[in-house]
Amino acid sequence: MTVNQIYDYIQPGKRAHLVGIGGVSMASLAEVLLGSGVVITGSDQRESATVLHLRSLGIPVTIGHLPENVEGADCVVRTAAVHDSNPEIAAAHAQGIPVFERAQAWGAIMRGYKNALCISGTHGKTTTTSMCTHVFMAAQLDPTVMIGGTLPLLEAGHRVGHGDTIILESCEYCNSFLSFYPTVAVILNIEADHLDFFKDLDDVEHSFRAFADRVPDSGTIVANCEDENTMKALAGERRPIFTFGVEKGDVHAANLTVHEGFASFDVMYRGEKYAHLDLSVPGMHNVKNAMATAAAAIVLGVPGEAVERGMREFRLPGRRFEYKGAYHGAEVCDDYAHHPSEVAALLDTARQLNYQRVVVAFQPHTYSRTHELFDDFVQVLQKPDVTLLAEIFAAREDNTLGISSRDLVRHIPGSIYCPTLADVTEKLKEIARPGDLILTVGAGDIYLAGEALVKSEDKAIPPARA
Repeated sequence: MTVNQIYDYIQPGKRAHLVGIGGVSMASLAEVLLGSGVVITGSDQRESATVLHLRSLGIPVTIGHLPENVEGADCVVRTAAVHDSNPEIAAAHAQGIPVFERAQAWGAIMRGYKNALCISGTHGKTTTTSMCTHVFMAAQLDPTVMIGGTLPLLEAGHRVGHGDTIILESCEYCNSFLSFYPTVAVILNIEADHLDFFKDLDDVEHSFRAFADRVPDSGTIVANCEDENTMKALAGERRPIFTFGVEKGDVHAANLTVHEGFASFDVMYRGEKYAHLDLSVPGMHNVKNAMATAAAAIVLGVPGEAVERGMREFRLPGRRFEYKGAYHGAEVCDDYAHHPSEVAALLDTARQLNYQRVVVAFQPHTYSRTHELFDDFVQVLQKPDVTLLAEIFAAREDNTLGISSRDLVRHIPGSIYCPTLADVTEKLKEIARPGDLILTVGAGDIYLAGEALVKSEDKAIPPARA
C-alpha cells in the first residue's frame, strides 16, 4: 500500500485501527488523526498511562491483539514491530482491509501542510525537533508536532496545531523517513548505525540521500556542512541546499563563549547577526542543534527574535540529560545516548560541569549495535571516572551473536559488570560520593536503576544547575 492510497483512508468519517497504539509515535498519530475527524480505535499489549489518556479522548483501546479488533475498520495502521503474523494484521489481510505503516500515515498527513519540516540525523533528532517546536510556537505559527520523546513545553511528544506547518522527527531506521514528504529536510549528521538493517555506512548515506531527494524543487535541504558524511551523501544534489555549522556555513556562530558547559553566541546569516542565543542546555552538540534550528527558522521566514525567545525558554525533552534527583550528595541524571558518538558528546559535556567525578552506568542497546561498534564503545567508555556496564538491552533482537556486556568489561580497565538493573542500583549506592554526577545512559530501561537509587534517598537535593 502506498502513501497515495492511505491518503484516501484517513479522511473525516473514515475509521482507522491502530495496532500498537500505546507507542509514542502511534499515540501521537492517533491524536492527530482524531483531530482531523478520523474515527480511531486501537490495541496494545499492555495498559499504560498513554492508553488511559487515549481512552479519555474517547478512543477505544483493547488490550491484546485479537482478530475481531479490526472488524469495521476502513484501514489498519501498524508500527514496524508488528509483523504479518500478528492476529489483527492477519485478520485485516483476510478481510481485504488495507494495512499501512505508521510512517506512511505521517507522510500522508504532512501532505496537507504548506510547510513540512522534517528533522533527520543519526544523532540529535529529538532535541532539534524540540528546539524547532519552541521556536515555531514562540513565533505563534501554531505548528503540528511529532517528537520521539516527551517535551516539557507540551507535556507530551506531540501537538495538534492549526497552522500551516508540521514539524516531525524523521528516523532513518527501516527507511521509514522515505515515506515522508518534507518541504524542508534537515540533516544533522550521518554515521554508521542501525546496522541490523543497513549494510554499512554507504548504505546509511544512500538512505539519507534518498530522503533529501524527496524534497521538491521549491523546497530546501538544510545540511550540516561540517559533517563530512552528510556532505558526501549530498554530493551532486540539484535541490537547494542551505548549510549550517559552528565555524562555517550559510548560518554559523560568532563570538562563541562557553561557561561551565553552557554556550552563548551570535547566529550569523549573510554577514549579519540574525539572533543571539544563550543556551539553557549544555554541550557543543547542542550548539550544533541550535544552529540547525536557526537555519530551519531562516528558511521558513521566522524572525530572529522568535528564535531568541523560543530558545530562551527551551528545556530538554525527557531522557536528554534529565535530572532525576540526588543520592548522598551525588546528582543523578539520565540520558538516552546509545551510539558511541552520542555517549562521547554526553561525557564531554559532563566534564565541563565541574563535578568531582563522572560515574556512568551504561546499558548497551541491541546486540547488533554492540557487536558492530564494539571498539568504539570500548574507547568511549574509558572516559568516565567509574564505568558500570548493565547487560545489553535486546529491544527487537535475539542474541544470535552470543555477545554480552561482559565482553566490553574485559576490554575496559576498571569497569564493573552488573547483570541486572538491581545490581546497578546497589553498586551505585556503594560507590556514590558527594560531588559526583551519576549518569544512567542508554536507550533501554537503564533509567529505572537511577530512579530506584533516588527513591532510596531520604530527601532529594535540588539540581545545582537548572
